[in-house]
Amino acid sequence: MTEHYYSEKQTSKLRIKELIITLRGNNLKFYTGSGVFSIGEIDKGTYLLIDNCIIKDDWDVLDLGCGYGCVGIALASEVSSVLMTDINERAVKLSRMNIKVNNLENTKVIKSGLYKAIKKKYDTIITNPPTLAGRKVCFDIIEGAKEHLNKGGLLQLVARHNKGGKVLEKKMNETFGNVEAIAKKSGFRVYISKLL
Repeated sequence: MTEHYYSEKQTSKLRIKELIITLRGNNLKFYTGSGVFSIGEIDKGTYLLIDNCIIKDDWDVLDLGCGYGCVGIALASEVSSVLMTDINERAVKLSRMNIKVNNLENTKVIKSGLYKAIKKKYDTIITNPPTLAGRKVCFDIIEGAKEHLNKGGLLQLVARHNKGGKVLEKKMNETFGNVEAIAKKSGFRVYISKLL
């Protein structure tokens, strides 16, 4: 079986790389590693999402499919709480290390396949969905968001517009009755739907 960053268990040798970067005005340190998405750097889509997502200081944030945690950790100082989740056990381990190294008390990470372990509702769900995992997984993320958002809450998603993003934008509109692209760069767009 081929190993992917969205697989539960990683068998490749863990090679850790350190990344020191400024996100949303904060100097942050990350451990990234083999077997997780975008090792050693933050990809363009994730950058766009971090820079342009809508958040408020009293919000509880769900970072779904967090990888090594760069999105949730970048937002942590501006919100009430962050829960990060990933199916990938190695991603969960790296996220724990990154929460600790950045001294975050309002942020935690749990292992969860999509929404399986999610017990409450959030003000926003932020995700860079694993488009390589296929359309069904991405559609499940969009449809499942409705049950895990507070009224008025936002699903915020980044994708390459011409490589699946158009389809996800359409699905968000069908599911929520609204969608808006709030940012675009390098072929990526950040799409937002609101739970009315």
